[in-house]
Amino acid sequence: DDDTFSNVFCENSKKLINVHLFALAAKYYSLSNLGVCTPLEDVLEALRGDHQGTTGIKTDEFMNNKKSHEVQVMSELVDSIANYCGIKQVIDIGSGKGYLSSFLSMQYNLKVYGIDSSNTNTNGAHERNRKLKKHWRAYQSRGRANLKSQRLEKANDRPVESEIKCKAISEKPLNNDSSLQSQDQVTIQDLVPSCGFTEVATSETSKQTEVDLVTQTQSDESKLSEEVLAILNVLPADAVEVSSSSQCSCGELCEEERAQRKMASLKAKATKSSESNLYFPLTSCITAETELSDIITDLEDCMMVGLHTCGDLAANTLRIFTAKPEIKAVCSVGCCYHLLSEQFENQEDCPEEVWGFPMCQYLKDKGWCCGRNARMSACLALERVAVGQMLPTESLFYRAVLQVIIEEIYGVTKSDRHVGKTFSKSSSFIDYVRRSLKKLELDDSKLPDSCIMDYHEKYKHRMNELEAFNMLKVVLAPCIEVLILLDRLCYLKEQDNIAWSGLVKLFDPVKSPRCYAVIALKKQSCF
Repeated sequence: DDDTFSNVFCENSKKLINVHLFALAAKYYSLSNLGVCTPLEDVLEALRGDHQGTTGIKTDEFMNNKKSHEVQVMSELVDSIANYCGIKQVIDIGSGKGYLSSFLSMQYNLKVYGIDSSNTNTNGAHERNRKLKKHWRAYQSRGRANLKSQRLEKANDRPVESEIKCKAISEKPLNNDSSLQSQDQVTIQDLVPSCGFTEVATSETSKQTEVDLVTQTQSDESKLSEEVLAILNVLPADAVEVSSSSQCSCGELCEEERAQRKMASLKAKATKSSESNLYFPLTSCITAETELSDIITDLEDCMMVGLHTCGDLAANTLRIFTAKPEIKAVCSVGCCYHLLSEQFENQEDCPEEVWGFPMCQYLKDKGWCCGRNARMSACLALERVAVGQMLPTESLFYRAVLQVIIEEIYGVTKSDRHVGKTFSKSSSFIDYVRRSLKKLELDDSKLPDSCIMDYHEKYKHRMNELEAFNMLKVVLAPCIEVLILLDRLCYLKEQDNIAWSGLVKLFDPVKSPRCYAVIALKKQSCF
């Protein structure tokens, strides 16, 4: 109820007067509380039906924890959507260094085109593919070494077990002498077969031991072979090097394994001859007007994905999806809300231009605007702060004082240039200011060190105020993110060719704060 929160701000001054009520209002209007999200489990269940998900390659060996978490969760969902729609081609927009793209191709055998505007990222994606080959060879070698070690351990243990069993069998008739003598019609000849049985039993036990060892070895080899084939099925062909000189240390290969290896070899050769890779990194700048067929020559029915697409790219991904009949589904997780372009931010009349916000007609009709400060706030991570990962107060303080210096000394109130991550490279406040001025192309020679430190001392006592202000921004962050995400969802709801669309919480927000995906599937008639 709006009346409940009417006393958060002073009616006359518009200043915040009730912090507790402000926090409650922010929580009330957050996405987790509005009930508009569809649970990930429900989406997967609806897409799969009775089919279970695929398990396979672990990502934590070649990705950090955050990226591994994101890639595993999102790739499982993307694969389920692709299977549901009956498509094998995926276009990864803003693919970066190809973490999601390469995993989708390896784990799920999807044909992925990763498109990024940065040549550096595209080159990085190629480099990652090279490293994955190395990872594969290491995996293969490690598997062989473990298998050999297990064989030796079992071979050393078996003779002892066999000797104990044989000894027990040999001693058993002798221990029964008294019972044998008490029987009627017992002769020496009756004991001969017993001795003969002992010898046969010893021989048979020895043979059984050998058979067990070979069987176990074959079982272990089969297990490793299954693991190898599982990886072989999903790795790009040029990531696999099948060694023809590999030999089994315990004799000839069994027919079944020989057939398995032959099939694997044929499969690798066939795949390599028809298609050398399932992942193709490309460099191109994507806009709402981009023609994908100009970039991808063999474009077919596909789906679009985007993992943390920056600024307008997330909005343009949705626009391309709705406009192109080949694209049957979309799964987009946006980020960098501060980089969004806004139609009504500067009150400029450019109706033909495509903007990042707002997208839906409802907010367009109202002329809705967030503003850069609000969008910056939307990028903050409330859940991380809630678990003790505090804001970088000192760097924020440095940045705030720097702005005062720039305005008062240089008369600059607006600039297209950015300071970036200068704080982490700076040894002191003076160093920070001088590095920043150079980035902004401002002459720092007219600013002595003493003047810089005077500004620092002047505002140092207000650091607590700055921290409190930023904490209020953190509390408000989910509400602004809601506005941006619901705008995108409403845009999809306004389209006639969409069968289903929704917001789904994909990631743990502590690991990955931008955790919501906008998902949509086109109507069957569009397939």
